[in-house]
Amino acid sequence: MKTLYLGLLISSTFLLGACATTVKPSYVSPTQYQALNCSQLQSEYNRIQHYVDNGVQAPKRTGVGVGLGLGGGWGSRGGWGIGPSVSVNMGQSSNTKNTELARLLGEQEALVQAAQFKNCPIILRNKA
Repeated sequence: MKTLYLGLLISSTFLLGACATTVKPSYVSPTQYQALNCSQLQSEYNRIQHYVDNGVQAPKRTGVGVGLGLGGGWGSRGGWGIGPSVSVNMGQSSNTKNTELARLLGEQEALVQAAQFKNCPIILRNKA
């Protein structure tokens, strides 16, 4: 019986550990920051870091959509016809905290690349 409990404990530890993966930055082009000067790049980097330090909030969106249309096709009795159709879509949004954090980390990397291109001394702050 002890081995069963120990096995459950070990397997649940591995499963929970697998879910706690680190968030990797998504790609953001540094060309959108070309018009900023060195102090603007630093302040934008600090603004994003402050937002990340205080906790990232996922954008609020609804995942429900309704569509109306006109459809046609072959019927079960050998004929074909045109009739109205209603489609209801209730999907899961990909806008989670991890996707928002990945976007923000990508923006920070793009800011660092833009600062390096302009030879700006940028001060990188990590979460303490």
